[in-house]
Amino acid sequence: MLSQVLKIGQQVVESGLSIVGIRIGTEEPRHTSEPLTDRVEIRKYGPRIAAETTVAADEDAARNQGFRRLAGYIFGRNHSEDKIAMTAPVSQGAARGEKIAMTAPVAQAADKSEVGEGYVIRFFMPSECTMATLPTPDDDRVRLVEVPEETVAVLRFTGDRSPRAVADYSSRLLETLKTKGIETTGDVAAWFYDPPWTIPFRRRNEVVVPVEA
Repeated sequence: MLSQVLKIGQQVVESGLSIVGIRIGTEEPRHTSEPLTDRVEIRKYGPRIAAETTVAADEDAARNQGFRRLAGYIFGRNHSEDKIAMTAPVSQGAARGEKIAMTAPVAQAADKSEVGEGYVIRFFMPSECTMATLPTPDDDRVRLVEVPEETVAVLRFTGDRSPRAVADYSSRLLETLKTKGIETTGDVAAWFYDPPWTIPFRRRNEVVVPVEA
């Protein structure tokens, strides 16, 4: 009983702190980073595992529906009824023309797959998880995938994270890379680190694009 009370108390405290953009105990994928400009940095990420789902809807609706689907998975809607720790970020970006393989871990990506044009929403799994230890999702719309190591360019921003804001910052990022002579190897994604109720100027948002290593 005492442990349950303490856990509820911790959740209340963490929820309250998230209003002002303070994330306690939220794991982020390990990476190295070096500045490119005062606003843009280059990061290198190792292999990761993610849970993802495709939603055929407009950008905002897809983000909301996909988030709920994936949250259901990590909060126990899986074959083992296990709960998996929430990590950051949730990501959103273009992944056009790709076929997504089903596998037996938040990105959102514009996608044209066998289910039609839509968005791919992704949660990265905690670093201690493996494909062998992660439970199978109950919802067959949720997939477990291995994300290979990658090098990305990142521009961080706060406040508005609407489709228009994401498009504006994406253009700024691509223009910076063009000026620096850096080739991109994929489409821009947007990563979100905070819940919707976080005060806008305290939110951490990023636009990210793969580049040559």
